Amino acid sequence: MTPRLFLKLFLICLALNSANGQDSFYSQLADSALTLTQQAVHYDPAYFTIAYPNGDVPNDKGVCTDVVIRAYRKLGIDLQKEVHEDMLQHFDSYPKLWGLSRPDKNIDHRRVPNLMCFFAKFGEQKEITNNPSDYEPGDLVCWNLGGSITHIGIVSRKQSADKTRHLIIHNIGQGQVLEDCLFRYRIIGHYRYEK
Repeated sequence: MTPRLFLKLFLICLALNSANGQDSFYSQLADSALTLTQQAVHYDPAYFTIAYPNGDVPNDKGVCTDVVIRAYRKLGIDLQKEVHEDMLQHFDSYPKLWGLSRPDKNIDHRRVPNLMCFFAKFGEQKEITNNPSDYEPGDLVCWNLGGSITHIGIVSRKQSADKTRHLIIHNIGQGQVLEDCLFRYRIIGHYRYEK
């Protein structure tokens, strides 16, 4: 059986389990993100003017935040709209790192510090630990890559070869991938969010 066929069968089984109420929202989020790894995407941090609501950058482009945005969108949650609406009401509570004087629906949801602020306000802010079992499928993890460079990914249901930790679905420059990188960088945020 080819890996692609295995993944298709795996996702069909997950969909059937979800239909029977056997999967939590967070497992569904992890699986939604996993399907994105089958889509060829080139890392592209360029500014795009996009539709609103439910706007997205071109399908073959994206960054780490786009993995999170697309995974949630598959479950009917539009982070572009959610973040923008909150920023319209509470702009001063969001980071001021880009010199903007008002929200920008094209880019605000695509910035890790803004997502961290949003998830801290409306989701569950989980403890940052060095214990891999504290990071569950569907969790959102944010890292500092050095200096002011931040990154975000989704904890998958797949495990590392030694079965000690879950793999991460993210885009750090090589497209939307599944990778064993939970503790590779300094973790600065750990969240769960279900609308």
